[in-house]
Amino acid sequence: MTTTDPSATAPPQIRGKRRVGDVVFANTARGSGILILAILAGVAAFLIIQSSDALSANTANFFTTESWEANTRENPAFGVAALAFGTVLAAAIALVIATPIAIGIALFIVYYAPRRIAAVLGYLVDLLAAIPSVVYGLWGIGYLVFELQGFYDGLTTYLGWIPLFAGPVSTTGRTMLSAGIVLAVMILPIITAMSRDVFKQVPQGHREAALAMGATRWEMIRMAVLPFGRPGVIGGAMLGLGRALGETMAVAMILSPSLVISPFLLQSGNQTIAAHIALQYPEATGYGVSALIAAGLVLFAITLVVNMGARFVVARRKEFS
Repeated sequence: MTTTDPSATAPPQIRGKRRVGDVVFANTARGSGILILAILAGVAAFLIIQSSDALSANTANFFTTESWEANTRENPAFGVAALAFGTVLAAAIALVIATPIAIGIALFIVYYAPRRIAAVLGYLVDLLAAIPSVVYGLWGIGYLVFELQGFYDGLTTYLGWIPLFAGPVSTTGRTMLSAGIVLAVMILPIITAMSRDVFKQVPQGHREAALAMGATRWEMIRMAVLPFGRPGVIGGAMLGLGRALGETMAVAMILSPSLVISPFLLQSGNQTIAAHIALQYPEATGYGVSALIAAGLVLFAITLVVNMGARFVVARRKEFS
């Protein structure tokens, strides 16, 4: 008995169409990947070119100077040290607060909550991502900073021996910790959504094997779910970190405009690059606009370095696991 190859009997025009479709799709996908790289290169080139005038005229060290006197054509002196410190500090606070809460919410939705409650809770968490940042800023400056005063006093009283929580506490509540808490709420839905999706993808066999060995539900999550979902959680955290690093309106409304490097979370001081650009750009003169673009270049570089570093760590852990 002989068999016939279906591809050999297919009309030539059908095989030709399939080949053309494959080529078009492959080239489209390849072009999309190249386009992303071209956009990143274009943004970097724009920032470098537009900031070169201010950087060449700057009379101070751009990376170590805390002051910002760029709105002049005669001997401008400005630096990004205080702004970069405040940016990284605010984003780090937000990430430290939001990540464990997001993981807990995602685990509860996927493995603990009843189906109806999980659906409603997931919708509510996703809804947080749709709230404009100005609303978070209004909530922070009009309500949260006042309600946190008692909590800050308690931190100073019982944990004041830790330099981060040393007093005196700011009477306005417009501190870096307040900004970090607001940012944590803003990035919470991003990390939760990513973690929830990756936890749902854990193979059923892995979970059943852990339970068959006598593991409790928490032990099953610790042994099977969390190791499998670690790359996705880190990816969600990096997406949230990207928003925290670039958030403008909410931070600008909460923090007092101050260019100092202060590690004290309960005292006024510090500012972020994005908020500083938003506050200074409308009134920028002289080399001011070019200097703000230079600050934007630093923010762009920080975001790239942090995300690429996290991806590298995940890749290395996969190699050794």
